[in-house]
Amino acid sequence: MSVLSRSAQDYLKSIYKLQSVQEPLQSVTTSQIAERLDVAPASATNMVKKLAEMNLLQHTPYRGVELTPAGEAVALEVIRHHRLLELYLADALGYRWDEVDAEAEKLEHVISEEFEDRIDQALGFPTEDPHGAPIPSKDGSFERVEYDRLSDIGPGTTVQVRQVSDRNPEMLRYLGDLGVRPNVALHVSQKAPFNGPLLVLVDGKAEHTIGREVADCVFVTLLDFPS
Repeated sequence: MSVLSRSAQDYLKSIYKLQSVQEPLQSVTTSQIAERLDVAPASATNMVKKLAEMNLLQHTPYRGVELTPAGEAVALEVIRHHRLLELYLADALGYRWDEVDAEAEKLEHVISEEFEDRIDQALGFPTEDPHGAPIPSKDGSFERVEYDRLSDIGPGTTVQVRQVSDRNPEMLRYLGDLGVRPNVALHVSQKAPFNGPLLVLVDGKAEHTIGREVADCVFVTLLDFPS
């Protein structure tokens, strides 16, 4: 991975995420890649061509881009670094969960394998980052689980938060203030029609209204309380 530029690694990581469980796309277009990375479409097209020449992805005109096994391996290694760093920043250094993504972005490309291993050991070999996202193992494997979005849950249902999208720090701060974090129980009391907001009881303590845009970014599993 060291021979690849930071930019190339970012492209591979972003393509992988666009194809991942929570954003299920079999292939992605250069325009989607450009939007995610906030670069010009022409820049995305040029990098895609370079990565294709390195056999890290396959680009089929009018069909899109897919990672090769070699490209996926690089993406998963960067993701492992990123998520271990996020957890270390949160648990050991006291960063808020809305701050760790930006800091980990700066560090993920430069840490050594020894440093990665020491963080992993110091944290007790964790399997999830502060937002509930899986941390790939050294060989790139992890348990792939599909969760429901909170926005798809009907009224009268109790769920457990499993993962929260980390793409918007302001949204993370908002959800943190509401107490909506991984492993917290939510009871959907009401759901307004026509894509309206949800009234949610958080951890059995306080009810809050959560809009659909935010609820789309909270991933949950059904939870039954003992009677």
